[in-house]
Amino acid sequence: MSFALVRTVVGAAVLAVASFSAQASLIVNGDFEANPINPNSWTWMPSSQVPGWQGSNIEIWNSMNGVQAVTGNHFIELNAHGSNQGAWSIFQSFETLVGQSYELSFYYRARNGSNEQFEVTVADLNQTLNDHTNQGWSFFSSSFVATDTSTTLRFTSHNSGTIGNFLDGVSVVAQQGTATVSAPATLGVMALGLVLLGATRRMRSR
Repeated sequence: MSFALVRTVVGAAVLAVASFSAQASLIVNGDFEANPINPNSWTWMPSSQVPGWQGSNIEIWNSMNGVQAVTGNHFIELNAHGSNQGAWSIFQSFETLVGQSYELSFYYRARNGSNEQFEVTVADLNQTLNDHTNQGWSFFSSSFVATDTSTTLRFTSHNSGTIGNFLDGVSVVAQQGTATVSAPATLGVMALGLVLLGATRRMRSR
């Protein structure tokens, strides 16, 4: 095995890891599949029981009232069942690189009518969505630049009560060309290179 081949293999591994890092979502449980429920049913629970999320209660639906999830089987209603103090709001924090650009995307839909609206905030992005309809899902996509090593994504309802604002497929990914390779991935590539170099030296000694 030649050193040129070793460099080629390691280089390919680095590119593969960088590509994966650029595409992998930083949001945990963004499609709300971690709490399985039966079709044609719904349930609610404190956000502490829903992996990745914090804040108000979270109401999970599976094919209820003719509404199908966009990704997987589940979606949530931001205005959840149960008691709540103040506005309904859920959030999730994740690691980011200062100055790096990320793309936020998700699907949203009204449950009853066009009077439903919510606010989404993350880093320098702050937007109120009041254009959703109960006739189908809408898609939101926008970019933001991280200003800290930890960034928080938050959804806050502008409606009171326990009805309104469906969400699904929440994702945050590093934009192409600005992604960084995580430390574990970097160590893995380095280990691969050392193994290949060791194998090459043993072959040469023989």
